[in-house]
Amino acid sequence: MGAGEVVDLGCGTGSMGSALAARASGRPVVGVDASPAMLAKARQSKGYDSLQQADFRDWHPRRAPGLIYSNAALHWTGDHGKLLPRLIGFLGKGGTLAVQLPHQNNAPSHRVWLTLAQEIFPGRVDIETTPGIQKPVEYEEMLSPLGRFRMWETEYYQRLRAEAGSHPVRRYTESTYARPILDALEPDERVALIKAYEDVMNSAYPVRGDGSVLFPFRRFFFTLTV
Repeated sequence: MGAGEVVDLGCGTGSMGSALAARASGRPVVGVDASPAMLAKARQSKGYDSLQQADFRDWHPRRAPGLIYSNAALHWTGDHGKLLPRLIGFLGKGGTLAVQLPHQNNAPSHRVWLTLAQEIFPGRVDIETTPGIQKPVEYEEMLSPLGRFRMWETEYYQRLRAEAGSHPVRRYTESTYARPILDALEPDERVALIKAYEDVMNSAYPVRGDGSVLFPFRRFFFTLTV
């Protein structure tokens, strides 16, 4: 981490604020998010020295950061070929960009939402509205010339608890990845899509005797230091 403030880009509700503050070695910690509601919650976390409301594509720091950190946020913003070099250009000497992105779109939990929507309601869902990332090799080719670059993936297993009247994976994904897909449909169409999705999930992620599911989730990480 170089000199300069620590920026939590896409800070959301502020869940990482305290952890970043503990590692900031006295540097100011700044939270950035486009949502006023999220920033209101982040303000309660007390991990930030300041908060800024901004879209990732328009944001620029007041001074060169020592660390730009983004956890599970940048996959909601397209055109990483422009965005990431722009963020790297803000860093001071020795500064680091550290990013975590969900890499789950090819798993049944995510892929099935889109394939079923396209099959049942063709032309209704714009794939560009769904979150996603580029191939790892594309990030390597894009970013390795810009600094010291590292990337890796980890698959986490988490126990999703029983949900009355629904499959746990549906509850886990419908408010995140599936949100723009469901928003494009009428209420009765959503019901039909959810029913079809849950039928597939019962095969792809069998529910255990206690109603829970052991759910694998892959995440992609990279760091770049200038």
